[in-house]
Amino acid sequence: MDVKKFDALDILEKITDGFFILDTKWNFIYLNQAAEKMFNRPKGKLLRTSLWDQFPHMVTLPIFSYFHLAMKEQQSVSFELYYPLKNQWFDLRAYPSKETLSVYFVNITSSKRKSIKREQHYQSLFTNNPDAVYSFDLKGRYISVNKALEELTGYRENELIDQSFHHLIAKEDLEKTMYFFNEATNGVPQNYYCKIIHKSGRIIHCKVTNIPITIGNKVIGVYGICKDITLQKVAEESIEKAEKLSLVGQLSASIAHEIRNPLTTLKGFLQLIKKEKEVNPIHLEILLDEMNRIEMITSELLLLAKPQAVQFTNGNIKDTINDVVTLLQSQALMKNIEIIFEYEKVGSISYVSNQLKQVFINLIKNAIESMTDGGVIKVVLHDYSQENILIEVIDQGCGISDDLAPNIGMPFYSTKEKGTGLGMVTTFKIINDHGGKIEFTSKIGEGTIFRVFLPKPRRATKVNI
Repeated sequence: MDVKKFDALDILEKITDGFFILDTKWNFIYLNQAAEKMFNRPKGKLLRTSLWDQFPHMVTLPIFSYFHLAMKEQQSVSFELYYPLKNQWFDLRAYPSKETLSVYFVNITSSKRKSIKREQHYQSLFTNNPDAVYSFDLKGRYISVNKALEELTGYRENELIDQSFHHLIAKEDLEKTMYFFNEATNGVPQNYYCKIIHKSGRIIHCKVTNIPITIGNKVIGVYGICKDITLQKVAEESIEKAEKLSLVGQLSASIAHEIRNPLTTLKGFLQLIKKEKEVNPIHLEILLDEMNRIEMITSELLLLAKPQAVQFTNGNIKDTINDVVTLLQSQALMKNIEIIFEYEKVGSISYVSNQLKQVFINLIKNAIESMTDGGVIKVVLHDYSQENILIEVIDQGCGISDDLAPNIGMPFYSTKEKGTGLGMVTTFKIINDHGGKIEFTSKIGEGTIFRVFLPKPRRATKVNI
């Protein structure tokens, strides 16, 4: 079987990319037709002449250093070259031997111009963005910043580059900011709020986005976008103050109403006693009941309003819930109700044990009181997510109508005949103070599910800054 031999030089003449060979004195000893066209000189004029003599301006370009390096080290080199006389870009690869240097080059001007245009677009987006845009290395040091960040912080670019972000962050937000930065370096985009300190010392409220910079599936840094929301924050605080004042007014009216009712009863019976000049034991019992109601209302208000020094400790919330279930089990059995506690392993969380006991006592007692025909109350502890645990209190009681549901948690609103609603206010407040939240769903005649979400401790992460 005959094997056809291909003429290597014939192939080189037919390719559309340039190729030439130099000897050890940098003289052309071969170039193909594509190279002849790119050099815009006839082959006969170039052969046996020096590259540097024919194109002396190339001595000042990187090609001179790369070619000498390739011959000296006897190692191939590849690089991009901008040729100013033609305003064109080339991709070059040089392969040395002891006697020659073979050079392959491609005109990449079209793709390079597109690439430069894209880079200019990105640079324009970066430079002219009204929000502060910047990039960090993996140690949290600024690599690049735009003008908006200079204006936001009061620092110039040369004061920020190669410096850590930590001196810009308000002390109380530094740990949180470092946590979110570290998550971004692990490849997870982050959105959060923090306060930064202007060079003048004033505080600026910011909304921040951290985006991993990824090349070849490897995170090499973090992009940041920071938006000044100080005016928005001031407006929100003003609205919040107005709402608080409105709530104080509503609460004052509710307190006056709740206390005035028993006071009216007390006043009426005292006038009756004064008139009849004797005390009826039945009247005396009514007076004591009304006084007890006033005392109960004021005690609950003081408990709700008085700042309490509390100590958060790490512990197993399963044990706390189990103590409450055990405490209320006998009371439930008297009403033919069984309390079932189911749980998953959730690990240790930070909380105030006595306060959370109060929360679950309130929720389970409300569940018991809603079930007049017996049944089952389920308390379920879930490992809900990486950030939260979830405790559900599920009853088979009378349920709460859609009309009444929005009022749950309001002072002096209760579905119970003699309830004040302050127990649920306290419950919501305690969970809020723990950084959690309460949700509930209910159907009339089927029951209610209260869901208590509590945060897990943040992972102990550090950024070397």
